[in-house]
Amino acid sequence: MSLVWSREPYSPKRQAMSVDRVVRAAIGIADAEGLDALSMRRVAAEVKSGTTSLYRYVANRDELLDLMVDAVWGEEPPGEVSGDWRADLAEVARAQRSTLLRHGWLGTLMASRPTLGPHSLRRFDATLKAAAALTPDITRAAAVIAMLGDYVLGAVARELAEQEASRRTGMTEQEWRASVAPYLREVIASGDYPEFTRRVVEAGELDFTDQFEFGLRCLLRGVEGAG
Repeated sequence: MSLVWSREPYSPKRQAMSVDRVVRAAIGIADAEGLDALSMRRVAAEVKSGTTSLYRYVANRDELLDLMVDAVWGEEPPGEVSGDWRADLAEVARAQRSTLLRHGWLGTLMASRPTLGPHSLRRFDATLKAAAALTPDITRAAAVIAMLGDYVLGAVARELAEQEASRRTGMTEQEWRASVAPYLREVIASGDYPEFTRRVVEAGELDFTDQFEFGLRCLLRGVEGAG
């Protein structure tokens, strides 16, 4: 398989600006309507080009997806590593969450394909450098990064699912809670679910950011003591 990153037509000296225009148009479509709406024909229409002409810059849809993934990881270049592994990895996680929330389609692609473009590799290199302050063992460092990424993907997936539910039903979370309140009162009154009742009646509510930060703190504390 020929990778897009290794082929001459994608050298910055040649068609970089044209490729960038195609990629940005594709990202705009995916952000607004999801990956199902993304096709070479649709992107061609967006950039006011014939579909055949588009293939001069991008060989196929899979190649376009690779370019899109790398482009969005380049939106927020990684910061300098401070040497405080806990703070540095926390910032890595927060930056990943920010990017995934801006581009709701990205998580699906991260779970299904490696990202080997220059922006992705630069970010991974910086993350490995941050993890090196925790452990010089590169295998363990890579495992920590993978686990951190899995946590971020899972947390963001839940947040995006709530956004999708609101879009699909036309109800905010608060409106949904109000709609199920009569049923919950019946459940509580039955006495059949005491722990669930405690959760509903006594527990405070964390928003998505607070929940994310709580989980992140727990994960990093666990990593520190792991063998």
